[in-house]
Amino acid sequence: MPSTHKSASHDTPNTLSADDRKHLSDTTYAFPKQRKEPLNDASHVRNAIARFDQVEGVTDAEREEAFGHIKAAAKKFGVEMKETHWRELGSKHKKAS
Repeated sequence: MPSTHKSASHDTPNTLSADDRKHLSDTTYAFPKQRKEPLNDASHVRNAIARFDQVEGVTDAEREEAFGHIKAAAKKFGVEMKETHWRELGSKHKKAS
C-alpha cells in the first residue's frame, strides 16, 4: 500500500552526503538546474513535497517543472499525492479557504 507524504512527515530522511549528492544526476532532482530537492527514494520525495514552498530563487515555470518531477518520483516510489498543482504544496502557496 502506498504511503502518504502527510502521514510520513516525521520519518527520518535518508541523509545524503555531499559526495552522494555529487554523484546524483541532475535529473534526480526536483529542481535540476539548481540541484535542489533530490528525489532518489520515497523519503526524499516526501521531503521535497513538504519543503517545496521553502525553495528560493526559482521561477513559477521551474516550480511547474519541479512539480512534474515530484509527481513522477512519487508514482515511482509509491508516495501518494493528492495535490494536482504545485500551488497546493506547502503553506506559502495554499489558497486561503
